[in-house]
Amino acid sequence: MSISDYNGVSMCAMTGKNCVAIASDTRLGAQAQTVSCDFQKIFRMGKRLMVGLPGLATDVLTVSQKLTYRCNLYKLKEEREMRPTTFMNAVSSLLYEKRFGPYYVEPLIAGLEEDGTPFIASTDLIGCPLVTTDFVVGGTCSEQLYGMCEALHNPDMGPDELFEAISQALLNAQDRDALSGWGGVVHIIEMDKITTKHLKARMD
Repeated sequence: MSISDYNGVSMCAMTGKNCVAIASDTRLGAQAQTVSCDFQKIFRMGKRLMVGLPGLATDVLTVSQKLTYRCNLYKLKEEREMRPTTFMNAVSSLLYEKRFGPYYVEPLIAGLEEDGTPFIASTDLIGCPLVTTDFVVGGTCSEQLYGMCEALHNPDMGPDELFEAISQALLNAQDRDALSGWGGVVHIIEMDKITTKHLKARMD
């Protein structure tokens, strides 16, 4: 088993029309043993920007704190919030700095540009970015998530339709993975608000 898979996680982000959603499970495990059912894996980095960190739980906490620090520093220096593309470059830079002893996380970035254009991206554990226009997935059940997201994603979905699509993709994919699940959380980012909804999932 890869060290990245040790704690188990399923996570995905999906675009809609002037909105974007990011979702993850809530399980924290130690291989097959469940430790907690309310572990936070998605973090808010700006008014319309969030990052999800699938990977080793200790590195999730470390990287989230380092990214919060860099965002706050940027805000103080520049007197404005980081744009999603700028944030992706900051994440990439942070991970590449540690490439010889990497943080075992593969971040998913979801946000809205100033004009409302949805932005989603992911990177690998040394910071190589992948920018796409439909969906990105990560974690121990990424193969199942690819299939579900391919089947359920449509262009130009509204916030409610997007919530339904990403929720069904997450719940059905994590049911096929023993290392993730036990609940879910979905954040829908719109121009004027971020809506957070909690999902009940199978607890077996």
